[in-house]
Amino acid sequence: MRPARALIDLEALRHNYRLAREVSGAKALAVVKADAYGHGAVRCAQALESEANGFAVACIEEALQLRAAGIRKPILLLEGFFEADELELIQEHDFWTVVHSSWQLEAIERANLHKPLSVWLKLDSGMHRVGLHPAEYRDAWQRLQASGKVEKIVLMSHFARADELDCSSSVEQVAVFEQARAGLEAEVSLRNSPAVLGWPQVPSDWVRPGIMLYGATPFEQPNALAERLKPVMTLESKIISVRELPAGQPVGYGAKFVTERPTRVGVVAMGYADGYPRHAPTGTPVSIDGQPSRLIGRVSMDMLTVDLTDLPDAGLGSRVELWGKEVLASDVAAHAGTIPYQIFCNLRRVPLVYSGS
Repeated sequence: MRPARALIDLEALRHNYRLAREVSGAKALAVVKADAYGHGAVRCAQALESEANGFAVACIEEALQLRAAGIRKPILLLEGFFEADELELIQEHDFWTVVHSSWQLEAIERANLHKPLSVWLKLDSGMHRVGLHPAEYRDAWQRLQASGKVEKIVLMSHFARADELDCSSSVEQVAVFEQARAGLEAEVSLRNSPAVLGWPQVPSDWVRPGIMLYGATPFEQPNALAERLKPVMTLESKIISVRELPAGQPVGYGAKFVTERPTRVGVVAMGYADGYPRHAPTGTPVSIDGQPSRLIGRVSMDMLTVDLTDLPDAGLGSRVELWGKEVLASDVAAHAGTIPYQIFCNLRRVPLVYSGS
């Protein structure tokens, strides 16, 4: 069997969820969209259900998957519904839905509902992606209240630059939010992972931890709370071939790496078809049998190459950690010019192996 696999530590997942609750002092929706950022939404939700206040997904398809697996806690549709006829399924399965557009509000007003909905009313406070304009917000709240079709409204927005701790954008967005919701009596949800970890002054009755659940920092700079996170995924494989090369020899496609000294090259069963970032350059960290080393040469579809020169005991069959507890996913992502969100979500073909359930 091909040795590439991703080990998922569900106890670490629970630790990170508890940290979000602890540091925020709020109720927390565990964000498990995009198959729990590549970690397996069903197993992650099952691991958290006994203590989570609820879950958040992108769309109704993801929510239905959780219900089919027996998840009974509240599930919020972060993008709301895409067609008015989805309201039938939202009622049937007791989903909570975001309302971020006037057409969604109008669809609720027109709908023939047999029980009221729980709505999270989203304000565009400055990200300019989705959300109601501040001038529309109060009227939308009043219309939902008057419709008789809503039992609860949570007021929410989303930060564009909360991962930039020296940027005033989040403070400005809070000010826009507070002005738009002045006088509206309802619970509030503003804080995502970077805001949970880096913006304790931001009010939130509900928080929405996403990337922090999976043990990766959302920040480029050190953060004391982020250092308390535990990596949930360990991506690993093994050395399947060893080459002894003299100085001056190219390695891999395009000869992007040329040996500067006699070099032992290890070939690892892992590549961009598995989701490892193709643009990870020479020097990207790996761990081999628990010892630090580096990627050399260009990542191939199914294989990549690592430097064994200073690891005389490493060889055929040696364990290689691509990211996890020894090599942080955020460090790999930084070398590859991307973010841990993407490298987790790109994972494919690699079997997920769970522990701590």
